[in-house]
Amino acid sequence: MNPYVLTVLLFSLGLGTTTTFASSHWLMAWMGLEINTLAIIPLMTQHHHPRSVEATTKYFLTQATAATMILFASTTNAWVTGEWNIQEMSNPLTMTVVTMALALKLGLAPMHFWLPEVLQGLDLTTGVILSTWQKLAPFALMMQLNDTNPTLLVALGLTSMIVGGWGGLNQTQTRKILAYSSIAHLGWMILVLQFSPSLTLLALTLYLVMTSATFLTFKLTSSLNINSLACSWAKAPALTALTPLILLSLGGLPPLSGFLPKWMILTELTKQNLPLTATIAAMTALLSLYFYLRLSYAMTLTTSPTTLPHTATWRLPSKQLTLMLAMATTLALGLLPLSPMVLTVMMH
Repeated sequence: MNPYVLTVLLFSLGLGTTTTFASSHWLMAWMGLEINTLAIIPLMTQHHHPRSVEATTKYFLTQATAATMILFASTTNAWVTGEWNIQEMSNPLTMTVVTMALALKLGLAPMHFWLPEVLQGLDLTTGVILSTWQKLAPFALMMQLNDTNPTLLVALGLTSMIVGGWGGLNQTQTRKILAYSSIAHLGWMILVLQFSPSLTLLALTLYLVMTSATFLTFKLTSSLNINSLACSWAKAPALTALTPLILLSLGGLPPLSGFLPKWMILTELTKQNLPLTATIAAMTALLSLYFYLRLSYAMTLTTSPTTLPHTATWRLPSKQLTLMLAMATTLALGLLPLSPMVLTVMMH
């Protein structure tokens, strides 16, 4: 892609998200979401492959539907109450419609069906943008809503965690596994949103770091399915040794960074007298942990029978930039000792 065109598209991505962040009026927020959607579509189709065109079409139709629902709900709310302010939305029906529309934009279950299919059709670079940056604007709107139905949020959260865990069990494509991982993590964030928005922000921040590290690792080793993971040792031995730790951090095991948000969310749910919800959440984490362990096993404890031509790959200099990968990996593995400082920053 032409560097000037790429610059304009990336600038538009940033502009759309920033517009939504800064807006308190529904029309401005909607405009930011539309800029965001239109900016990523050329990035998704840059390889001119039928699979990427199909994925882009599915993504565009889904996002257009969600944006239409947001516009319809905000207009209806303004018609009923005379108020366009995001934080002043008070009509129960429009609140429910907007919540479902934002859930559709994020890919929360049961509106998740588009996400694995779309992510599977993209390259890993665009996939990391879709899984991280594109979640920020809808989350900013979700966190501004005041009178959201608590039962609806808990139902969306638990459904997403169960679907994200079960859905990833029988997948062999790394991009689909990461899509179901995204659905499960979003479920954790939505579950605690009404009780502690700062915890949701903490979980979102650490999710962005860990997912970026995983995507960039798979990009560096060109791993698109579980079988190709077995060749990783010949391409990047040191990174192959660290990748299981990144995956276990995504799964939420101590002493890695991913343990912090899950631990705090379960604590908060217990404080809110929701022991059954906390138990189901902890059990669904085991489902996700299974397919992270599966990836770890395939990457580090198996060797492909066809790796002989690749045994010297590590001797060749890599042309890919690894600064982002190094930073994301360090943060994904080592933030737990800094948890008091992280919590102080997030909670205040």
